[in-house]
Amino acid sequence: MAFLLPKGLLLGVSTAATQIEGGDVNSNWNDWYKQGRISDGTDPATANDHWQRWERDTELMAELGIQLYRFSVEWARLMPEPGQPDEAAIDRYRQELLLLREKKIRPLLTIHHFSNPLWFEKLGGFTRRENLHYYLELVELVAERFGALVSDYITINEPNVYATNSFFFGQWPPGEKKLLPTLRVMENLAYCHIRAYELLHRKREAMGYGDTRVGCANHLRVFAPKNPKNPWHRLCAMLSSYLFQDALTKAMTLGEFPFPLRNFGKLPKGEYTDFIGLNYYTRSTVSSIGDGVRENSPRNDLDWEIYPQGLEDCARRLHQLLPRPIWVTENGTCDRDDRFRSRYLYEHLQVLSASELPFERYYHWCFCDNFEWVEGNSARFGLVSIDPETGERQVKASGRFYAAILARGGISDELYEKYVAEQEYDVR
Repeated sequence: MAFLLPKGLLLGVSTAATQIEGGDVNSNWNDWYKQGRISDGTDPATANDHWQRWERDTELMAELGIQLYRFSVEWARLMPEPGQPDEAAIDRYRQELLLLREKKIRPLLTIHHFSNPLWFEKLGGFTRRENLHYYLELVELVAERFGALVSDYITINEPNVYATNSFFFGQWPPGEKKLLPTLRVMENLAYCHIRAYELLHRKREAMGYGDTRVGCANHLRVFAPKNPKNPWHRLCAMLSSYLFQDALTKAMTLGEFPFPLRNFGKLPKGEYTDFIGLNYYTRSTVSSIGDGVRENSPRNDLDWEIYPQGLEDCARRLHQLLPRPIWVTENGTCDRDDRFRSRYLYEHLQVLSASELPFERYYHWCFCDNFEWVEGNSARFGLVSIDPETGERQVKASGRFYAAILARGGISDELYEKYVAEQEYDVR
C-alpha cells in the first residue's frame, strides 16, 4: 500500500479568484447570481472572503507544507473599466505574492479563469475578434506589474469548458445555446493563448527576467464507448473527444487549427507551451455525442465517475502531442463530507507515481471549499472547510493526509491505514 512520490515532484493546491475572493466586483458571475442562476442561491460576493483573509490563508498553506500555489487574478477587479487599472487591487495582489515568496510557496498565476468584467461581457466578450485586445492588455498589465514576483503563468483555464458551458449548453453566462459562437470562442481563445504566450516571454525578457514558463490549463477527460464492440459508440467517443478537447488542444499547443476551427489570425505553426498543463477529473462513457457516466461505477457527489487511470491516459495524450514536463494543474473531487477524498488523493497520486511520464507538479483542487460556479457553495472540493457564518478555516482529515504526504514525500502503510483503508466510494 505504501509508495514514494517520484523524485523532484512538487505538490501544491489550486484556487480561482471568483471562487474564493468575494466582493461584488461587477463581473459576469456576480451578474449571473443577481439573475438567480446559481443553484443553491449562494453569492460569489461572499465566497470565502479570501480578499480580506489572504494572509491567514497563506499562513495556513505554509503550516500544511504546501510547496506550490496556483491562483488567478480577477480581471474585473484589476480593470474595473477598459484601460483603467485599479492600483489598490494591483498592490493587494503584489502583497499576496510577496507573502507567498516569504513562505517559500511558488506561485502559478492564472490570468483568465472563467470570469469576465461585465463591461467586456456587454461588448460581446470572446465572441468578437475586435475585443481580444482587451484580454492582451490584461496580460501586459500582469507581466509588467507582477513580473518581478512570479515567473510561472497559465494564460487561460479550461477554454473548452468555458466555451461549451457558456455558449453551447447555456449553463454559464451569457447563457447562449448555439454551436457557431462556441466554435468562434474556441478559435478566439486559442488566438489569445498564443499571443499571450509570446507577449509574456517578450515582456519578461525585455525586463531582464529569466526562467519564464507559460502554458494553458487544459481540461481533458477520457471518452469511452459504452459498448466497446458497438461501432457507433466507438465513433461517438472519438468525435466527442475531438470536438470537446482534441482540436482545441492542438490549436493552442501547436498553432494548428483542425476543422472545424479556423486560424483567422494567420498564426504560424509553432510550440506554444513550456509545460503540459492538465486539469483531470473524470471519464465520460458515451453512446452518443456528448457526456455520460458508466453504470455501476464509483461516483463523487456531483455524479462524476472516479477513474484514477484516466489521469495518466490524458497526460500521455498531451505528452504525445508535444513532449514537455507535465503539471497536473487541477485534480480533485466533490466530497461534501470528506468521506472518500483521502482515497481519491491516494489513488491518483499512486497512478502518477507509477507512471514513467515526466510529472513535475501536482496541484490539488481545491485548497478550500469554495463558490463552485453554478453549483454555488454546495459542491465541496476543499482540503479546508469554511464556516459560512464565521469564515473560520478548519483543516479536514484529507487536508491532514495531504500535509503528511508532503512531509514524508510519499505514503506509508501507517498513513494508508489511518486515512485511506476504511474509505469507500459510492457506486451507482
